[in-house]
Amino acid sequence: METQTAKLLDGKALAAKIHQELITEISQLQPKIGRPPGLAVLMVGDNPASAAYVRNKEKACAKVGIASFNRHFPKETTQAELETVIQELNQDQRVDGILVQLPLPKHLDSVALLHQIMPEKDADGLHPVNLGKLVRGEPGLRSCTPAGVMRLLDEYSIPVTGKKAIVVGRSILVGKPLALMLLEANATVTIAHSHTKDLKAITKEADILIAAVGRPQLINAEMVNRDAVVVDVGINRVTDTNGKSRLVGDVDFQSIQGVASYITPVPGGVGPMTVAMLLQNTVSSYSRTVDSEQC
Repeated sequence: METQTAKLLDGKALAAKIHQELITEISQLQPKIGRPPGLAVLMVGDNPASAAYVRNKEKACAKVGIASFNRHFPKETTQAELETVIQELNQDQRVDGILVQLPLPKHLDSVALLHQIMPEKDADGLHPVNLGKLVRGEPGLRSCTPAGVMRLLDEYSIPVTGKKAIVVGRSILVGKPLALMLLEANATVTIAHSHTKDLKAITKEADILIAAVGRPQLINAEMVNRDAVVVDVGINRVTDTNGKSRLVGDVDFQSIQGVASYITPVPGGVGPMTVAMLLQNTVSSYSRTVDSEQC
């Protein structure tokens, strides 16, 4: 059999392109609105990974011209205190998007906090109202990572209509909303998860295979149909025998690269797209300011 090398779905390059589009859009809207778009990220505690994510979001905001209203709270902050801050941000006309950085300390209820965010300021696209709009196929803010995956497929002109799409993972963050987006794009969708029997038999059927389970290199070449499109949502930090740590995805990139037609790298694939879609959601909310003022 002829060997091949899968083409990369370069999320980093596409994210840079989206940043340029947003810079243009903001420059056109700002004179009408009289202020830049604003994003507030709430972080509680000192999780190093969360701190790094927030810094990346701040840098991305600065690049495109979004004002950051980030708040960092001590680990002991109460649910009531955070809910009060969210209500203040809901009323703050400078803020178009609000995001609660996860994970939160165990004493806090992340779902209850999410419900406090106004749906039109739900930058993460995870409020029940926005998820309900996705189910109904209505316009609304979309979950960032799934939206990023769909934008990647579109950018590389990968056909989705009529294709068998297998999503491995059923989280509310990625698996469930992504399955709905693929269904909306006319794919035939299967969701696999930890209780799925004979996972290999399922994944081998995929024209488009998305791994989003948080298990390092779970998907190997034997589980992938030749010429499949493989999207790796996983970001896992592993330590090798020499004690050095590195990031890997949920798929075994090296082995699958010789089987798939397209594959996302980790890092540099879906990760940058998630941040780009967060900025896109913020600017989408911002642009509605013009519409509401003209009503």
